[in-house]
Amino acid sequence: MRLIIWRFLDGNRAHEKQSAALVSGLRSCLGSDSVDCHDLHCLELSISLWRGLPEQLHQLPKPDLIVGAGHRSHWPMLRARRQFGGRSVVIMQPSLPLHWFDFAIIPEHDRPPPLENVILTHGALAEPLPDLEPEAGRGLLLIGGPSRHYRWDTQAVATTADRLFEQPLRWVVSDSRRTPADTQAILAGSKAEFYSWRSCPPGWLAEQMARSAQIWVTSDSVSMISEALQSRARIGVIPLPSRTRANKVRSAVQRFMDLGLLSDRPEEIGGAWAPREPFNQQIVCARALLRRCGLNTLKQVEVGGQLL
Repeated sequence: MRLIIWRFLDGNRAHEKQSAALVSGLRSCLGSDSVDCHDLHCLELSISLWRGLPEQLHQLPKPDLIVGAGHRSHWPMLRARRQFGGRSVVIMQPSLPLHWFDFAIIPEHDRPPPLENVILTHGALAEPLPDLEPEAGRGLLLIGGPSRHYRWDTQAVATTADRLFEQPLRWVVSDSRRTPADTQAILAGSKAEFYSWRSCPPGWLAEQMARSAQIWVTSDSVSMISEALQSRARIGVIPLPSRTRANKVRSAVQRFMDLGLLSDRPEEIGGAWAPREPFNQQIVCARALLRRCGLNTLKQVEVGGQLL
């Protein structure tokens, strides 16, 4: 069989990473030669989709799956399905009714209703990291910033960073668009190697994750934690004060900790390093999708020493 995918892109890199992760999982399940993915840019197609379907869509093979993440992708996906057939697969909680889509892949911390077309994930979908050999002497610290779910605590982040830097590792630190200037200044002046997100080339972060033995992430970013879990490193999280009692991001982080995938204690992660298996949520999710589509001719995939 050959699976034809139309992947709608909304210009948001975080959204596009999640749909790319699902395509990667489908290729792992069916074999790379059995999946044909065509990327379509919503910003280029949105106007013409409503005035008349662009000629480039008619020239493509008809889709089996129409995949997208982010609000800008929703209407183009539905219009394309109506015209060309296939099954729509929306990633993350959509802004339109769930029953308008054939399938919805949603993080469990968003607490979607228990509908037949909903597939739950732990955190965000993330692509596999480069196949590089981790180095036992490398550590990576990733710093976020204030968010609608967390208040920022520069002193708490700096204190945890100082404890981490006491370990005999080569530490690399990188910030993000949201990192406050005072936090940047403290970490840039530390004994770790500091890299601003502005100066990091494409692929730099994925390579750093793949090569590290320890990765620490501030708790404001579930997507960054999910990407770190694709590595073979031990993963730590730096807690931040919650803005509310009911914090769904905190719930997602706690779920990872309950599964034994994260720790917020440097003493639990330090010491002799042994590689672990990547989380590979994209493969589990892809298999669930294929199963619900009634596609049973699946390639066996080894995840964590087990054949799925």
